[in-house]
Amino acid sequence: MHKLLILSSLFTLLISSCKSQQDKSVHHATIAPVTFHFNMLTRQQKQAYADAIYPLYKKNLLDKDFNGAILMAKNGEVVFEDYHGYYNFKTNEKITPDDPFHLASISKTFTAMTLLHLWEQGRIKLTDTLQRFFPNFPYRNITVTDLLSHRSGLPNYVYFMDEKKAIITYVRNKRGKRIKIVHLVPSGNEVKGFQTNQDVLNYMIVHDPAILSLPNKKFHYCNTNYALLALIIEKITKMPFPQYMKDSVFNILGMQHTFVFNIADTNKYVPSYQPNQASFKLEKLDCIYGDKNVYSTVRDMLLWDRALYEGSFVKPQTISLAFKPRSLEIKSNHNYGLGWRMLLDGTNGPIIYHNGWWHGNNTVFTRLINDTATLILLGNKYNRNIYSARKMTSVFSGQSDTSRIEE
Repeated sequence: MHKLLILSSLFTLLISSCKSQQDKSVHHATIAPVTFHFNMLTRQQKQAYADAIYPLYKKNLLDKDFNGAILMAKNGEVVFEDYHGYYNFKTNEKITPDDPFHLASISKTFTAMTLLHLWEQGRIKLTDTLQRFFPNFPYRNITVTDLLSHRSGLPNYVYFMDEKKAIITYVRNKRGKRIKIVHLVPSGNEVKGFQTNQDVLNYMIVHDPAILSLPNKKFHYCNTNYALLALIIEKITKMPFPQYMKDSVFNILGMQHTFVFNIADTNKYVPSYQPNQASFKLEKLDCIYGDKNVYSTVRDMLLWDRALYEGSFVKPQTISLAFKPRSLEIKSNHNYGLGWRMLLDGTNGPIIYHNGWWHGNNTVFTRLINDTATLILLGNKYNRNIYSARKMTSVFSGQSDTSRIEE
């Protein structure tokens, strides 16, 4: 294991020598398009980063029952990487670099940038309303941009596809006090069996669940938006979303261990786990993709990170568009763009990130743009400490990150 061998003054010198060339002043309202040209790290610089990271890794994760994979990179190069624990507790199969983890909501970054890639090709307009793709869709005036930025006002399928109704009764206890008892019972609209994205759309057309707000009035983080975006990509490309992502995104970027889990993969499912190692079984909403269901490795995610820095998948101007804050009615340094969360506090700089949670999977993809540094954390045994471990990025920025975490 690594040992902390570096003096603080030497580490400060290392940080300043590795800073990227771009301007450190970032306007809170936008991020200017930049094509990054990485400075290669020396072996000594890489080792210095690794020596500084390990004690933080031990304190924040290893000592707190971490089970998963971690990779930290600077200028596109790996400076720290580790695999700890079990990929399959039933078979005692230990985690390896080639084992893909469920990314949960980090999957939204792929859906968003793929849609923007199709927009660059002129195959879709961001102002298109959903009726272009789904003529019978009952909600009007919702645009593609509204879906990407979570401003559609649509309800979350995670709740309405498993709809319950409340039966309220009142009883009196031994002291005569009246007590309300709420029983949740099936509403008659709940679904059974594995559901698909098309099932979500059909349910909305038939049952018309109530909206949360009018389009583009408020930010409501909602998985329905990205399930519909995956369907839109299928309409445009005339291909199943998992196949298109494999052929036109993952394979193009060299992400050989990355795929979209779908209903055809249920016999290959590897579970995630509770803290007590009890496994999560497949449930009826586990085959819906776009909002989740991309599986990947930390090394493949580094290829995704590099493609974003280099502008090799979408243009730098498009990346800047995706990183433009769009939930400005919320008075916070936290914001949401097109498929990305961001922290624009003027201190660490823009931090572009997305976290994820689904069943036992906790995931973090954090990108310190000014420092061209990245943290990738993938866990398959539920552990909220994975989110707070973002403070480890202080080795790159020299700043302590104490900001609130958005899952």
